Amino acid sequence: MKKMILATALLALTAGMGVAQTVRLGTEGAYPPYNFIDDKGQVAGFERVLGDELCKRAELTCEWVTNDWDSIIPNLVSGNYDAIIAGMSITDERKQVVDFSENYTPPSPSAYMAKSADADIEHGVIAAQTGTIQAAHIATTGATLLEFPSPDETVAAVESGEAEAVLADKDYLIPVVDESGGAMVFVGEDLPLGGGIGMAFRKSDPELRGKFDAAIKSMKADGSLNKLIAEYLGEDSPHF
Repeated sequence: MKKMILATALLALTAGMGVAQTVRLGTEGAYPPYNFIDDKGQVAGFERVLGDELCKRAELTCEWVTNDWDSIIPNLVSGNYDAIIAGMSITDERKQVVDFSENYTPPSPSAYMAKSADADIEHGVIAAQTGTIQAAHIATTGATLLEFPSPDETVAAVESGEAEAVLADKDYLIPVVDESGGAMVFVGEDLPLGGGIGMAFRKSDPELRGKFDAAIKSMKADGSLNKLIAEYLGEDSPHF
C-alpha cells in the first residue's frame, strides 16, 4: 500500500512539473510602435516581441489580452489578466495601485505635435490620451487639457482643429509627423516625463513580478533589449 501511495505521489509531482504556468498579458493594442493589432488580428509591435521573449526566458506560457487604456489598471487589479505590458510609464501615482517591474525602456521624451510651429502650447487647447503622464503634465500648465480615450483620437483632434496640439510619447508621434507630408510638425522642446516604461502587476503577485524582473535584467545584460529598442523604437530612442 505504501508503495502504491508513493507511486501515485510521484506521478502527480511529475505531471505537475510538466505543466507551465499560463500568464495573461494585458495590452492596449492601439499604440504603435509599442503595441497594435496587425492585419491578422494579432497583437504586434515592440511589446509583443519583448513580452514573448520575456515569457520564454521566465519559462512561462503567455496569452495576450487587449483592453481599453482607461480601464487597463482596474481590470488588472480585478484579475482579468496577470500583468500589463502596454507602454505604461512608471509613476509614483500608479505605484499606489500596482507594482512595477524594473523599466524595460529608459525614460523617453514626450513631445508636442501641431499643424504649425507657432502653435500656442502654453495657453492653447492641448489633446492627450486619458490617464497618461502627458495628460497629467498638461493639467499643471496654463493650457486647456482635452482628453481622449485612444491616442489616434488625439491626433485626429489636431487634424480637425479641435485641439491646437497634442502631447504624447515622441516615439509614437515620429511616424505621424514623418507620414504627414509636412502637415504636422514638432513644437517646442521635448519633455522628459516619467521613470521609463515597465510592466505592472498586482501587489499580491511579487513572485510573478520577480520572474519578469529577472528576464528583463538578462535582456539588458546580453544587449538584446537594446537591439529591440533600436529595431522598433528607432536608433535615436534612449537605450540602456
